[in-house]
Amino acid sequence: MIDPVRQRVIEQADVVVVKIGTNVLANEQGALDRERMQALTDQLQRIHASGRKVVLVSSGAIGAGVGRLGLGKRPTDLPHLQACAAVGQSALMQVYQECLAPHGLHTAQILLTAGDFDNRVRYLNVRNTILTLFEYHCLPIINENDTVSVSEIKFGDNDVLAAMVTNLLRAPLLILLTNVDGLYSSDPLTDPTATLLSTVPYIDQAVTEMAGASKSVLGTGGMKSKLRAARLATASGESVIMANGAQPGIIDRIIAGEPAGTLFLPHREEVPSRQRWLGYTARPRGWVRVDVGARQAIEKHGKSLLPIGVVAIEGYFGKGDVVSICTAEGVEFARGLTNYTATDAERLRGLNSEQITRIVGKLPYVELIHRDNLVVVT
Repeated sequence: MIDPVRQRVIEQADVVVVKIGTNVLANEQGALDRERMQALTDQLQRIHASGRKVVLVSSGAIGAGVGRLGLGKRPTDLPHLQACAAVGQSALMQVYQECLAPHGLHTAQILLTAGDFDNRVRYLNVRNTILTLFEYHCLPIINENDTVSVSEIKFGDNDVLAAMVTNLLRAPLLILLTNVDGLYSSDPLTDPTATLLSTVPYIDQAVTEMAGASKSVLGTGGMKSKLRAARLATASGESVIMANGAQPGIIDRIIAGEPAGTLFLPHREEVPSRQRWLGYTARPRGWVRVDVGARQAIEKHGKSLLPIGVVAIEGYFGKGDVVSICTAEGVEFARGLTNYTATDAERLRGLNSEQITRIVGKLPYVELIHRDNLVVVT
């Protein structure tokens, strides 16, 4: 049975990002499941053959390393995790290349860290590289660079990475393949009455509370990580489908518009590329807490943030860095590029232009954050 809503989503998806989790790719011992990987890559090739552009965000390097080294379980300390990633990444790519070779589709490995998304120049370079690979009819295969990452090896890293890649490419559809059928009304591991949700119009607090706290033996993610990734993509105007990657033909069924898994609908109209980077990708270097009047001016009237509306400065940031704009209670509602360093912002906070001129002697910028460099994220 074809779902009309899903059919419209698929028809608009000229670029598709597919994220495959470790537990979809590997068996219980951590070794790569070659038969399943072949089935999944065959389906990715069919997306490519349909004229769409497709990007694969693949976990599995650490899990593949665990299997190849015969460890039996995932290590917990950083050096051994990085060693497993170094061993497993080449094995993972080799299998992908072998699976796609019969189709004549080349693979292209891209290893990224969060820092590649924080820096605007590197961010654009990644985008340009992927777009050029499309010209060569390659399948870009993206993974976290676990051999050099430190804080990034944590709960949910590749789920969020997939959402960031979706925003980077302005891809209309992100497919998250995991080891569960989708989002349930409650944790099915503890609640036998839990039901699978076919469509989620909006990811709010009630939806996030449906996520269980469980995570798998081999992977780093869990349902909360998947929902965070879905929230990042849908907030920028894209659709997300979460489904069970172990189900036969799951990608084919999704592309056909069948009601497989859970569909998360966009929260808003499509967000321009620069605003995606500023509001949903680059990590804030600090926090600016503002009063009620400043929040209303920004959210309701599209105004800049002036120093007089700031009640507190937190963190260490420089001029031009991304900062989070929060309520006095610490609830984020916007992000922007600051005109001042944290030290200078602290000197200016709570003052009007006349007071600043009298104390500082000059006023380089009237605004702490100009409206043109500010994005409301709520």
